Amino acid sequence: MDHTSDDDSDISESEMDEYEEKYYEQLKSGKHQVKVSDNFFTCPYCPKKKKKDYQHKDLLQHASGIAKSTSEKRSAKEKAKHLALVKYLEKDLVVGVGPSKPVEEGDFPVDRDSEDKFVWPWTGVVVNIPTTLGEDGRYAGESGSRLRDELTRRGFNPQRVHPLWNFRGHSGTAVVEFNKGWPGLHNAMSFERAYEADHHGKKEWFAKSDEKTGLYAWVARADDYKLTNIVGEHLRKIRDLKTIPELIEEEARKQDRLVSNLTSIIELKNKHVKEMELKCTESAQSLRNIAQEKEELLQSYNEEIKKIQSSARDHLQKIFNDHEKLKFNLESQRKELELRGTELEKRDADNETERKKLAEEIEKNAMKNVSLELAALEQLKADENVLKLAEDQKRQKEELHNRIIQLEKQLDAKQTLELEIEQLRGTLNVMRHMGDDGDEEVLKKVEGILQELREKEGELEDVEALNQALVIKERKSNDELQEARKELINGLKDNPSRVIGVKRMGELDSTPFVEVMKKRYSEEEAEDRAMELCSLWVEYLKDPDWHPFKIRKVEEGHKEFIDDEDEKLKGLKKELGHEVCDAVTKALIEINEYNPSGRYITSELWNYIEGRKATLKEGVDVLIKRWRKKKQQMELE
Repeated sequence: MDHTSDDDSDISESEMDEYEEKYYEQLKSGKHQVKVSDNFFTCPYCPKKKKKDYQHKDLLQHASGIAKSTSEKRSAKEKAKHLALVKYLEKDLVVGVGPSKPVEEGDFPVDRDSEDKFVWPWTGVVVNIPTTLGEDGRYAGESGSRLRDELTRRGFNPQRVHPLWNFRGHSGTAVVEFNKGWPGLHNAMSFERAYEADHHGKKEWFAKSDEKTGLYAWVARADDYKLTNIVGEHLRKIRDLKTIPELIEEEARKQDRLVSNLTSIIELKNKHVKEMELKCTESAQSLRNIAQEKEELLQSYNEEIKKIQSSARDHLQKIFNDHEKLKFNLESQRKELELRGTELEKRDADNETERKKLAEEIEKNAMKNVSLELAALEQLKADENVLKLAEDQKRQKEELHNRIIQLEKQLDAKQTLELEIEQLRGTLNVMRHMGDDGDEEVLKKVEGILQELREKEGELEDVEALNQALVIKERKSNDELQEARKELINGLKDNPSRVIGVKRMGELDSTPFVEVMKKRYSEEEAEDRAMELCSLWVEYLKDPDWHPFKIRKVEEGHKEFIDDEDEKLKGLKKELGHEVCDAVTKALIEINEYNPSGRYITSELWNYIEGRKATLKEGVDVLIKRWRKKKQQMELE
């Protein structure tokens, strides 16, 4: 590359225009090579720079950055050379250069290695704004919004234009604020070059010449920041000075910090996902195990119930068959006795021997009859013992089987009484035939048996009538008591006493939930958290498929107890403590006792002092005391 002989000596600022024209003529004459190819150019004045090939716009930015630099490292001659290069690129090499692409993040409108300090965020300065003197003695000028709209129409995209005011009013100066990013810097530099092209740049403003007209504008740098006028004061209040390398380094630090934070978040999220997948796998396996155990338990329970029911049916069938067989035998013997009695009536006993034989036979028949009665009584006792044994077995089954046994007992008792009546009638018939012989003693016995028969029949009718009446009365009384209890519950629901009141059986107490949540969260958040958990467990209580009970054998039969090994209850106790778990189990027991089929909350009259279901009398006593107290108050008034 060629160098002039005067490269070693520097020039003054006043000689820059002369040298700019000189270097421009050298470039036009082809003394220095600028264009390398159709698309790439080089800077003939920066041979030591690593980057030698530039696109047209990049070389223009490089030359403009050095030409406008305020750094003391840049000599006046170096600035003049680059000013000539800018002029040459804009006037002589602009033909054939294609349109430049839009500026994106990372494009630099100035030299990246430039040590020039810019006011940051990027700021432009506009001076010589027309002002008028108002009647109040203060100057007024064009608003910032109008100037911003004009700059936007020209494609500079400012964010805001802020006119500067002092004690005299509008100062005729404004600062233009651009976006903080690299597109903002590109807009600012385009803004500066546009005014320079119109010879209304910074250089022309500070040049000593005739009166200046129109707006002058440039990008604020370190010399503007250090001014002692209104512009410098305003820039120092809200802006900083930074070089391009400093901004690039700061942006790189932010990017590295962002990447590091995002990497940490991704690792944490991946760890959380793995933990959730492990928990889901464990929960799914636990649910499968519980479902399998439930299925096995249900199958075992159904098989046991079927065995008990089959055994009970076989035993009852055997009892019924034995009873029918005995009844058939007794009926056969009764008919045989009647037949023999008829034969004895037809037989004409002519002599004493025959009469004695007849008496002996009658006596034997009577003894046999007594023996049959004793046998019937023994059989009845045996039947009662068997029925008691059957009742013991049926207590282990459902209430329906107990009712069947009770009805069977009533049927047996009734049939026994009917059998006694039939036996007495048979005996009466025999005695009547014997009484035809005129034996007074036999006639007395016949009358006694007849009287006893009437009494037995009357007793049977009385028993049946009394039983029916008692059943009807019991049902009616029970209905009335239930209605009275309901009315009493409705009366005490809104105004309970401290002793007797209405308790909602199966209602979940939320107090333990609130106490536990207060230890973990703030008081306001604890209330919301507790209500969410309490609502969740209320839904669990309503679920008919969740039945955490075990059946154990006790002296009275079988009874249900809370299953301490239930997974839900174990998890609740581990997570929230035994007080919350106790509240849930208490609600479970109440709802299982008072409404196992519907599994919803029911109201019950309750004695809070003794912790039990209150009697109807206790509830009525409370109402009577209130009524008396109210009556006394009304009398005093």
